[in-house]
Amino acid sequence: MENQVSALKEKGISAEFLSSTQTTQTKNKIYEDLALGKPSLRLLYVTPELIATPGFMSKLMKIHSRGLLNLIAIDEAHCISTWGHDFRPSYRKLSSLRNHLPGIPILALTATAVPKVQNDVMQSLGMESPLVLTSSFNRPNIYYEVRYKDILDDAYADLLKKLKTSGAVCSIIYCLERAMCDNLSAYLSENGISCAAYHAGQNDKLRSSILDDWISSKIQVVVATVAFGMGIDRKDVRIVCHFNIPKSMEAFYQESGRAGRDQLPSTSILYYGIEDHKRMEFILSNAKNKKSQSSSSQDGLFKKLLADFNQMVEYCEGSGCRRKKILESFGEQVPASLCKNSCDACKHPNQVARQLEELTTTCASRQRNQFSKILMRSAVDMSDEGQYSEFWNRDDEASCSEEDISDSDDSNADGNDVAKSSTISKFKSGVNERIDFWEHAEENYNQKKGLDRKVNKVDKNEVSEQLREASKQRLFEALTLAQRRLGSLMNEFEKSASSLENECYKKYGKSRKSFYLSQVANTVRWLSTTNSTDLTNRLRISDDLASENTPPKQEPSGSTSSSLNQVITETINEEVPSVTSSTNLSCVSSVQSSTTTAASLPPIPSFSEFTKSRKAKDRAVDKLPETVEKNMEKRMRLR
Repeated sequence: MENQVSALKEKGISAEFLSSTQTTQTKNKIYEDLALGKPSLRLLYVTPELIATPGFMSKLMKIHSRGLLNLIAIDEAHCISTWGHDFRPSYRKLSSLRNHLPGIPILALTATAVPKVQNDVMQSLGMESPLVLTSSFNRPNIYYEVRYKDILDDAYADLLKKLKTSGAVCSIIYCLERAMCDNLSAYLSENGISCAAYHAGQNDKLRSSILDDWISSKIQVVVATVAFGMGIDRKDVRIVCHFNIPKSMEAFYQESGRAGRDQLPSTSILYYGIEDHKRMEFILSNAKNKKSQSSSSQDGLFKKLLADFNQMVEYCEGSGCRRKKILESFGEQVPASLCKNSCDACKHPNQVARQLEELTTTCASRQRNQFSKILMRSAVDMSDEGQYSEFWNRDDEASCSEEDISDSDDSNADGNDVAKSSTISKFKSGVNERIDFWEHAEENYNQKKGLDRKVNKVDKNEVSEQLREASKQRLFEALTLAQRRLGSLMNEFEKSASSLENECYKKYGKSRKSFYLSQVANTVRWLSTTNSTDLTNRLRISDDLASENTPPKQEPSGSTSSSLNQVITETINEEVPSVTSSTNLSCVSSVQSSTTTAASLPPIPSFSEFTKSRKAKDRAVDKLPETVEKNMEKRMRLR
């Protein structure tokens, strides 16, 4: 609305708009002008949501009663119809205009309404035998092209090359998600394209600034979600690119139709990918599942949504004239010769046929493999493509429940429902290949990272010796401050600090590090407020606990250990007289080491080591019947 009002004012037409972005002072000024006997305004732009409010409707009725209301124009009228591609409930409420404002002409305007939508709009607005003016949907100056992400090395780089070879032309790039808008915009900007992202996640001030810069040609390209461009009348847009497949032919036609409004040659490019196809199918199916109530009309509506989307898929995956497919979707029957090589399918039919064949081969190969590589790029070297973190079966992922699927924009869920039994059978059929692939990937990863798989990982929540020493120092300083505050109470600060730290460690050292640090902090706070009696008593208790926990000191060589050796040696000699003393000593030393050394868990094997050990056990089990049979034969011969 803001853009159209600015254009009208430049042409000397008195126009204003009302929206939530305006200040109260600006709104009051417009309302005061409407209340005059002869308002200066000729055109007033408002939203359907504002018309639905009782307060604004009463103002319109007052203007109507004074004979000052001449016309009601409804732009983007396809939003009224539930069969339209961009239905909005607030538009549906415009049907009350005929009852509240009788006798006023109503003009409904849209560029994307199939015959069924046209009839629904007329019925909703209460139009009886209206004058219907239609023109052809053909846009002869737009060249239509589809590029396939799955057979491109890099879709980002391909788009960048297209923009650079086209020169500094005005362009719009549509993306399905806000995150993709930001990422693609950043990539293009880093590579010399004057570009900015535009979506609902930005604040109003930033969006307005980006829109102004794009309209005034300060920036060349806008990467936006599909809401951008509605109502913007910039005629020199040369390229409109869809980086994801739209949900319907009507949406695609409206968005691509923002190119070449000056009738000069322009281009519509659609980047089609199988993953985008699955994602859009999932979005449409999930929208149906989220409806709390189900009815025959809603089921019919969702069937139409899927049918509309399949029509868009046919536009991408079919080999026929793309212009003809667009026009036939709007009910126009035209010959293929109308295109005059203004789409890639007519201009380069052999090339498109090869691309479709390659796309089919690529998809079939992916289905055979049944797993997808998740590439983990290094933050230092983004070009290193040899590092893989994990390999996951997309069919397994699709079998999860709806609650497990995220509703966020960076969501990568598939839309296919795979039966559990089918998933298990597919998994078993390719398990050996996957195990080999995982082993290879793990070895490559460990080699590149220089990891020692034999070393156990350090627990981040473990209370380390360095942390204990730091806590002792902290308690030592707290005791020093307490000494100054209470007077001469103690001399051995280090021993007292060690006792208090042992008390904290005994209580929380075996749980989590955060609990231990919290206990140390509580002790420090207590030291800053306690009295001399409580401090003395606690230090005495802490010393007793420390003495209990302190292990006995080792005796000099030949005392405790020798007596232990003697006792064990005598016991062994009594039971087994034939064992020599040297043997006894070795046995004793091994027993002693096992009793004094802390028990340690065996190292955790890596995935490849685990599978190799399992294979070795399996081979041993396979050979077991053969070994038993040979032993039986040997025994029979001996008998």
